[in-house]
Amino acid sequence: MPRYPAPSALAIATALAALACHPTLSPSPVASPPLAPGAVSTTAPLTSRQRHWVDSTLASLDLHDRVGQMVMIWMLGDYTNAHDSSYAEAIRWVEQDHVGGIAMSLGTPVEVAAKLNDIQRRARVPLIVGADLEPGLGRLEGGIFSNYMLDAGSATVFPPQMAIGATGRDSDAYEVAKAIAQEGRAVGIEVNFAPVVDVNNNPANPVINVRSFGEDPAHVAVLAANAVRGTLAGGELPTTKHFPGHGNTDVDSHVGLPIVTGNMAELDTVELVPFRAAINAGAALVMTAHIALPAVEGDSTTPATLAPKIITGLLRDTLHFTGTAITDAMTMGGIGKGYTTEESSVLAVQAGADILLKPDDPTRAIDAVVAGVQDGRISRARIDLAVRHILELKVRSGVAFGSQVSLASLREIVGSPEHRALAQDVARRAITLLREGDNAIPLADTSRTLVVEYAPYTELKAGRTFNRVLQQRARRNMTVTTRIAPNSNQQALDSVMHLADNASTVIVTAYVRRVEGQGRFAIPQPIAAWIDTLAQRHRTIVVAFGNPYLIGQFPSVRTYIDAYGVSDALEQAAADAILGRQAITGHAPVSLPGFFKLGDGVQRSATTAPDRRR
Repeated sequence: MPRYPAPSALAIATALAALACHPTLSPSPVASPPLAPGAVSTTAPLTSRQRHWVDSTLASLDLHDRVGQMVMIWMLGDYTNAHDSSYAEAIRWVEQDHVGGIAMSLGTPVEVAAKLNDIQRRARVPLIVGADLEPGLGRLEGGIFSNYMLDAGSATVFPPQMAIGATGRDSDAYEVAKAIAQEGRAVGIEVNFAPVVDVNNNPANPVINVRSFGEDPAHVAVLAANAVRGTLAGGELPTTKHFPGHGNTDVDSHVGLPIVTGNMAELDTVELVPFRAAINAGAALVMTAHIALPAVEGDSTTPATLAPKIITGLLRDTLHFTGTAITDAMTMGGIGKGYTTEESSVLAVQAGADILLKPDDPTRAIDAVVAGVQDGRISRARIDLAVRHILELKVRSGVAFGSQVSLASLREIVGSPEHRALAQDVARRAITLLREGDNAIPLADTSRTLVVEYAPYTELKAGRTFNRVLQQRARRNMTVTTRIAPNSNQQALDSVMHLADNASTVIVTAYVRRVEGQGRFAIPQPIAAWIDTLAQRHRTIVVAFGNPYLIGQFPSVRTYIDAYGVSDALEQAAADAILGRQAITGHAPVSLPGFFKLGDGVQRSATTAPDRRR
């Protein structure tokens, strides 16, 4: 079986050099095509019209308004009356503090577009709008943001980046990024806070995991460069994150400050490799991480976001990045603990940040930076350079010359048949069979099958598509479905084990996705031990919808499939793979010592024709 070899010369500067280490991959990154309608460029010289807009707009802003341009506020995309407190507050920040941007959160496509159209009309200077669209506009991998029980409104949900890393087709990163950008731009989002270019070489990482393309720096570099080019081709500005690399951590920076202990040589040959490739490919923004890096900063308490040696020294001077430096959310625990809003805002700007993302109190953040300029702690030149970077984003994206989007035309773009077909195709090729035993695959039509869904109660859609596909077998009454949760007691588990005793095959579908701020990414040990016992007693298939490293919790499982994420497309693909209706061709872009290696994946041909009734 093919494997991605560990590259012998990791200190590459571009994705093209990275490919020399991968003879089994495509011969080159996806080339940037000529600038097409709707595409944007970060390298073309500004036109005279664009330069005039930047210069005249900057000249029209006083100090307070210039600093306001450096703040990006958070806004939920649900419907709110203009006088509702949350929206009224956002309006005040736009109309009075003249903030420069919006970080858009969850909402249905039409409501997001309508809300952005309204708030853009209120802005003195057009707002730059960004959003985390890592798996697409139908975000958070399943289209439902459980904290709000809000469905993403049928926008396309693409498989996460690690699934793209598993397909073996590097052009997938370009095509998916382009489609995501087209959908985002259709609703008024000019900046995607993606791709994630962190190298996930720590299986215990609770915050990056499947958001990463993988653990091989050279391969991640190739995919990162392709994703940057795809985003630009789709009309959005790409953001690479989380600088200088959040992959080798075991702490969620939403709740604490991770410490990266590697030395500078390790940083240069692992974490920085994809950032170099992405920057060379045209990344418009780089997002800083709330992680401590003693090898650069000299201590284990200062977050990179507040460290001049990292943002100015490493990013600007060493990697020669000339675009916009944006912080990760300033409300996160990795930076919020130990610093006031005023302190963290001033320190981030001093360190070299151009945009303060989601400060806890935007007005206080602006006032603090203004005071820092007035008392000499921050130079006017530092502010003016930051604002120029931001205004250039606005002219390159086009929002400077037209901030309204069509609510009618977005229906032709968001969730289009072409985008859904792409998501399904990538999902099919991503499915990875890491262990295969007991002749469990393909599942026979006559097999009495018990599907045990392990999922939190917030996973509202878990199993809906997977179970429907299994029920399409010739003998539909041969599948029984039950569900267990993280808090299932022994009595409930015993009941499920009794059902398993009457089945010839048990399929455990494990929905263990990364959730911000939880700081954990595993199955509770009593449940994991029960699954291990189940596998000892019965022919058992485990499908990991999310964390690919779960096999380490139940080593007795002999058939193990990685789907890498939670979505209808991935459920469809996993079920078809188990039924033999599609080939299984994925290769693991990560490893787990003692369980599977980088590049592992059992290859299987399809044994039956796809079901055309779907």
